[in-house]
Amino acid sequence: MKEAVVDSDGISNRDRALFEAGIKLGALYHQFMGTPVSMETVDKLEVAMERSVSLQPWVRRVQVRIDREKLEQRVNENQFKYCELSGEMLDVEVVVLYRQVEVHARIRYDEEMRYPLMRIESVSVSPEEQERYPPEIEEDNTDKILHQV
Repeated sequence: MKEAVVDSDGISNRDRALFEAGIKLGALYHQFMGTPVSMETVDKLEVAMERSVSLQPWVRRVQVRIDREKLEQRVNENQFKYCELSGEMLDVEVVVLYRQVEVHARIRYDEEMRYPLMRIESVSVSPEEQERYPPEIEEDNTDKILHQV
């Protein structure tokens, strides 16, 4: 692996990109858990979550999917036909681009662990940015847990 460019604080672009991806996922998760949701409002909630995260620096793409089957089970448990959003319903993908480093991170419920895990799915140098900046790192496809909520 090539030596990463490091700023005056000793932090690499890769470190910053990974940090930013984790912040985006953590903010989304903790901001929206417990939000009232129904089958009629789920589409709008997904869009609101995506737009909220997309406002933050260095976000290239965000996709939020709320599991309709799990939602339907929960909303049918009461007469009011709504429930609170929970981690087991989420599948969120965030792509962060910081300088030439692109990070793909995700929140997805792990059925075996019965837990919504936040994880880094890949880290790479963006092809668009390779022309503007000299490469600092080689592609690194990690599959590491970023944060357990």
